[in-house]
Amino acid sequence: MTTAHHLHLIDGMRAKDFPPERVPSGSGVSGPGYHTALLHSEDGLQEGDEADRAEQRAQCLAEYDALLTLLRLRWGEPQVISLWSAQERLLAGETIAEPWSEPVAGCEYVQLWRAEDRWIAVLLYTEDEGPGCELGVLVTVVDPP
Repeated sequence: MTTAHHLHLIDGMRAKDFPPERVPSGSGVSGPGYHTALLHSEDGLQEGDEADRAEQRAQCLAEYDALLTLLRLRWGEPQVISLWSAQERLLAGETIAEPWSEPVAGCEYVQLWRAEDRWIAVLLYTEDEGPGCELGVLVTVVDPP
């Protein structure tokens, strides 16, 4: 997907009503107060294909940087929110409310904007070891943890 497609998807997510219950929605899920989408994924890559995975990681990071650049032009500098304390609470057994449980479990921090009545979070999921990388977006009315 191109950055223009990412922006179009985000605009569509911002304009769309939220469903009353959690349901699959294109490349993500939607639920009460939120929509998510996976913008870049490593689906279909084999574990042993390290060169392809490294190339996919580079592409994912390039898409992340390009998307952040355009969103900064649109809404200014994002709030950079560390999810460390929420991760600690999750590990201690606390339940993190949807739609934030997945980002808390998989991201160190999020880039976050407030546009009208909705939060727009750009999520970068990376592996601690290895070249894994996925890019996602969350549009929600639910405040971050």
